[in-house]
This record gives sequence, structure tokens and C-alpha cells, in this order.
Amino acid sequence: MAIDWYMDFVDTGYDPGKTELCALFYFEPAAGISSEEAAGRIASESSTGTWTTLHTLPPRMRDLQATVYEIEGKYVRIAYPLDLWEEGNAAQLMSGIAGNIFGMKAIRNLRLIDVSMPPEYIRHFRGPHFGMEGIRRMMRVEGRPLTGAVPKPKVGFDAREHAAIGFETWMGGFDFVKDDENLTSTSFNRFGDRVAEMTKMRDLAEQATGDTKSAFINITADTETMKERARMLADSGWNYAMIDVVVAGTSAVSTLRDYCSDLGLAIHAHRAMHAAFDRNPRHGITMQFLAKMMRLIGVSQIHTGTAVGKLTGTKKEVALLADVLRERHTKEVRHTLLDQDWGGIKSAFPVSSGGLHPGLVPDVLDIYGEDLVLLVSGGIHGHPRGTRAGAIATMQAIEAWRDGMSLDEKARSSPELARALEKWGYYKPK
Repeated sequence: MAIDWYMDFVDTGYDPGKTELCALFYFEPAAGISSEEAAGRIASESSTGTWTTLHTLPPRMRDLQATVYEIEGKYVRIAYPLDLWEEGNAAQLMSGIAGNIFGMKAIRNLRLIDVSMPPEYIRHFRGPHFGMEGIRRMMRVEGRPLTGAVPKPKVGFDAREHAAIGFETWMGGFDFVKDDENLTSTSFNRFGDRVAEMTKMRDLAEQATGDTKSAFINITADTETMKERARMLADSGWNYAMIDVVVAGTSAVSTLRDYCSDLGLAIHAHRAMHAAFDRNPRHGITMQFLAKMMRLIGVSQIHTGTAVGKLTGTKKEVALLADVLRERHTKEVRHTLLDQDWGGIKSAFPVSSGGLHPGLVPDVLDIYGEDLVLLVSGGIHGHPRGTRAGAIATMQAIEAWRDGMSLDEKARSSPELARALEKWGYYKPK
């Protein structure tokens, strides 16, 4: 008598239906476990199976089983029937395809690479409220990247000091001032105080420049507190809220997406903690799938790395992440990305940040093009002439790239850029 039924979930001749979700995993079986059995265990645990055969099994249960339909070396593709998944519930999807399967003893390493979702599943999600085009209209910025900076050091300033640095950032030509991931409502910088001080400085900067100025102010907390903070931002005339989306979780982000949309707020998604599960190339979840889920839920933008700054990520990875967020239809990349038609889901901006300065701006723009949010923080505040000059130098570097000029050529008529290059040159932080 059979004890388990894992091989019932394997059929390499199976052709997935058009309404099924198809997942791509990298996997390494534990010692003594064949690839077929390991793949079957993944499909079983992430759908209807259990560790042993059952006494009774209604015939309809077979229609809910996941099916391993391709095994290629250490890569496996699994098809999941649409009826397994609750409509519009991202958390429930993650509980299945990225839940218990990571703890199975029969699998030494497992990495969820991507999931292709059919129109019948996607249509229950709203996606980003604005899309890139809507954000550009809101900020009145065309023909260049959107720009922003975090006051540095990332925490420690009181609300008035924080806002004063923000004012200098805006006056240097930047669009946004950004809280960092660990600044919420601390004893030295309470959320309400920061909103009040930032609002005053924003109004002064807009009056002085005639440009639209905004900020990514961090509302991350329990869901009800995030709602209260989002309302405070809207009441003060802001058009954005920032959430640490990984630590807050898909459920909270889904709730805040709709709440913020009703208030006219876009969501800036910080990916703090992402590398805890996406940095190991053999285990965990990829950043491209995290980005895909956040676009599906409806953030307006999410951090995607620089390839040339202080954080991990190659140029290929960064470009791929940008495509996942911006393109209406992303094409399959072998062992990396599955085909995805986004239908009516709007685009989201990639955000490039981490160790940037004016000398690296052309490298970043060569990778991303102009449709991104470019965050240069230490690389403006560390400018020899201060924050405003650092922001001006960054805008000059953007102008040079747009006009097809080298930075050295641009620096001959741009003293702020010249001083930035004197300090940092083309240094890439390690």
C-alpha cells in the first residue's frame, strides 16, 4: 500500500490551461530524494496534498491539484488551477506558493522565481492608482527622471532640522524629500511634528520656485495608525505616503492602497528587509516577484537598486525589475522571468537609490532611461557647498545625460557639478 502520493502531482506531459497560474521555481532536493519526488512535494504542499494517502478523496479534488509540468535540471514549472485562489487576495496566494514549501525537509534549497498570472486572476486587483503618466501629471514633470533625497544621517534630526534640509533639497531642483525606512514617529521626530514642519517648508519652496514639491513621508505602523497618518498627510495637502511594504505585509499594503487612493495619495514603497529572502540565489523569493506583487497590489513605485551604488544587484537584474514595473507585457526570460500580460493594470515607477552621487547619474540613466524616481541622498548632502549645491549638481548631471554631453564637458559651465566631481569623481561605493 502506498504511503504518500507525491508523484500524483507530476505530469511532464501536461499542458497548462489558459486560466491557470504557472510558477517557476529553482529547487535542490535533499539527499535521497529524486527530482521528480521533490517537485511533486512542492506541488502537493502548495496546493491540496498532504504527507500520506487519504482514506477518502472526493473526485473533484483532483481538479484542484497543482501539476508539475516541466522539470529542467534544477528548475521546475508548476501549474495551479485558478479555483485554488481567492479573488483579489495577495496574502492567500503567497501563503500557497511561498508558504510551507520553504520549510520542507525533502527540499534543501528552494527559490520562487516568478509566477505568470492569467487575466482571470489579475482582474480582481486594482494595481497602481495613478500609473507613471498620472504621477508625471501630478508632479508636472516631463522629459526627465523624478528626483528625491533622504536627509542624512537617515535618523537623528528633529522635525524642524529634517524640514530645513528638505527645503534645501527642493530649492536645489529636486521634486521629493524622502523619509528613510526606520524613521516613523520617534521620540526625537514625531510624525505629526514632521508633517507640520515639512508642510511649511514645502509651501515656501513651491512659492519660491513655482514648481510642485512633495515628499515620501513614512506612515509605516499598524494598519489603523497608517490610516490615521495617511489622512493627516492628505489634510496637509500631500499627494504621497511611504510604506515599508515588506515588513508591513501584503494585506496591510492592499488595505492602504485603496485607502490612500480615496485620499488622492500615491504610495512610495520602500523594500526594507527584501534581501532577507531575495539575496541568496538558491533559496527564498526573487526581487522581481516581489516587485510584480507590489505592482499588482497597487503601489506607485518601489525601490529596485542601482547596479552602480552601494547595494547588490547587477545591471541585468535592475533592467529586468524596471521592465516588470513599467511594461504592459513582459516577455519570458529563461530561468528568470515568465511571460506576463498586465492587461489593465497601470505601470509603476522603479526607484533607484543607494550610494549615488552626481558622477554616477549617467550610469544609472543608461540602465533605466528617464522613467524612474532617482534618489541621490548622501551624494547631495556631502557636496562641499552643501545640500542645495549637491541637488543642483545632480540636476546638471541629468541635463548632461539628456543632452548627450559628458559630465566633464558639462562641468566646465556648471560649478556645482565640477565640485561634486572633484570630491567623488566616478567612484562606485562598495
